[in-house]
Amino acid sequence: MAQQRDYYEVLGVDKNATADEIKKAYRKLALKYHPDKFANKSDAEKKEAEEKFIEAANAYDVLSDAGKRQKYDQFGPSMGPQGFPGGGDGGFGGFHAGGFTMEDIFSQFGDIFGGGNMGGFGGAGFGGGGRPRRQQRRGTDLRITIKMSLADIASGVSKNLKIPTFVKCSHCNGTGAKDGTSFTTCPTCHGSGTILRQQQTLFGIQQSQTVCPTCEGEGKIIQEKCSYCNGEGVERKPQEVSFHIPAGVTDGMVLTLKGKGNAAVHGGVNGDLLVVIEEIKDPELIRDGNDLIYNLMLDLPTAALGGSVEVPTVTGRARLKIAPGTQPGKVLRLRGKGLPAYESRETGDELVNVMVYIPEELTDEERQAFENFRGKPNMQPSESVKKRIFSKLRHIFD
Repeated sequence: MAQQRDYYEVLGVDKNATADEIKKAYRKLALKYHPDKFANKSDAEKKEAEEKFIEAANAYDVLSDAGKRQKYDQFGPSMGPQGFPGGGDGGFGGFHAGGFTMEDIFSQFGDIFGGGNMGGFGGAGFGGGGRPRRQQRRGTDLRITIKMSLADIASGVSKNLKIPTFVKCSHCNGTGAKDGTSFTTCPTCHGSGTILRQQQTLFGIQQSQTVCPTCEGEGKIIQEKCSYCNGEGVERKPQEVSFHIPAGVTDGMVLTLKGKGNAAVHGGVNGDLLVVIEEIKDPELIRDGNDLIYNLMLDLPTAALGGSVEVPTVTGRARLKIAPGTQPGKVLRLRGKGLPAYESRETGDELVNVMVYIPEELTDEERQAFENFRGKPNMQPSESVKKRIFSKLRHIFD
């Protein structure tokens, strides 16, 4: 598969381009590579122009949407048309070069050129001619929240849930008509599903076929509604949905299960199921990207004499060796004990931040023991230790 080009490069704008600059750049490219301009060209030229036309539409779809653009700036060309990190084959939508068909572009970006679905350009794509395709109905999306612990995020989890959804009515097969057959010919288009229109375009007045607004391209309308679904073509029914959430997801990430949402009224395609990740805060470990941070409180003897301690990790407990003379603020690294990166082989580390507990209350015996050490040379910080600690503090506050 060819390497996907950067979307800013595709539109010929820089990363600080305004929404208006992005819109103008896309409009210019769409006009340059529009199918009507290549009607009499060779098949190779038509194919190249179509690829560039769709590539520009993909780029505009992402960069014209503030949310998608923000994610694209973060993840780059690994993003997909749904605005989420791409890749994998686990049923989640991802970026791909063919995110749109020609019909999708004509219907979705007609506002760039003014009016409808770009019917003034023919609307038939590079294939030429033919009856315009009605805009396919689409069911609404569903959104659920999945709470995940750090252990779940480290390994990924599989879910099997029953979710109330609207499904195709079993009594009318989703048509909305009684027994699925109670239809009559559309009086507006007389059964053709299309009507002829004329409109002013950039290339002058052009005649085009458009989808009939009365029957929405069906050529027929419901004569008697299905009594079970009241003509909607859908009924509410719990559906069992199984899916896998990959390791390395982050709080607030939205994963898309294509076609697992509500059914469309009167037929069409299902909406999507949007899975929102909610990370459960761990009582001991702090997440920093793919790294984990643990604040270790050492007692004074262990910090001075050394020893070993147990620290929590995302998969259990780990034994950590403490060197004699360990100073507060020292960071010990447990390599590979962090979290995996989303759809990557990289794994973070666990960073153990050392703190030393100074007793707040002392018995007479303990107080005397400390008095015995007061003023001893080894109990005083050396100049090198002072410089090292002060240098760290200066780096933190600078």
